Amino acid sequence: MPAPRCLAGPRAGHPRTIDEHRSDAVPFRSHSLHHNQGVTPRSEQTADTRQALVVAARRRFAEQGYAATGTEEIVADAQVTRGALYHHFRDKAELFRTVMEQVATEVAEKLVAGELARDAELPSDAWTQLRTGFQSLLDISTADSDFQRIVLVDGPAVLGSEAWDTLVERHGYRLLSEWLERAIAEERIDPLPVAPLTRLVAALLSEASIYTARATDPDVARVEIGIVLDRLLRGLGRGGDLAAQPPVSAEPSTSPS
Repeated sequence: MPAPRCLAGPRAGHPRTIDEHRSDAVPFRSHSLHHNQGVTPRSEQTADTRQALVVAARRRFAEQGYAATGTEEIVADAQVTRGALYHHFRDKAELFRTVMEQVATEVAEKLVAGELARDAELPSDAWTQLRTGFQSLLDISTADSDFQRIVLVDGPAVLGSEAWDTLVERHGYRLLSEWLERAIAEERIDPLPVAPLTRLVAALLSEASIYTARATDPDVARVEIGIVLDRLLRGLGRGGDLAAQPPVSAEPSTSPS
């Protein structure tokens, strides 16, 4: 409309995800590759240092929160100097912004991949794909600790609401607009102006995600907000015929991997 931990490995009881392997694993590198692609050992070391800082910061921010995380903990986990941190990032807030962007990108990619895989197995129209995708995002908002703590809880508090708006615009507006246009073309929803419709639906989804993540009981909040969200969205159906649009499940489910 998830998540590398630390260089030493994932937390106990949390299985390692594909994204974790991708983000914090140190890939095999050959000197011939450096030569062929013009990558010097020094530039590669710089990139590794930056990645180590992002991985260490992400684990700390997810587990402790932004306010409780000190830069001394991050540099110790990354096994680099404080000078290296300030060489790559202006301050802790800029490092946090980078981590927040990384988490949001992974979630956006996961949602798109999940809905495409679902459609390949059980083909459906664009409007149904959107509505099930919204429910999947609520699942992630409840279950993914990195996305919940870093993006939904601390993100707006640390960087301001503009940071959240920027993430939504970057990762959500274009795809959401395309899917809404398809839903209109398929005559599943009324032919409304797409630009304002996109912003209003994105705002609705954003508030639903934040509400779920910040609730005292996220599991209960996820079910309740899921029911309300889908009921509101069904009102966009062609001619407002809610009876012709059975509700999608608002029960927590396993998010597509």
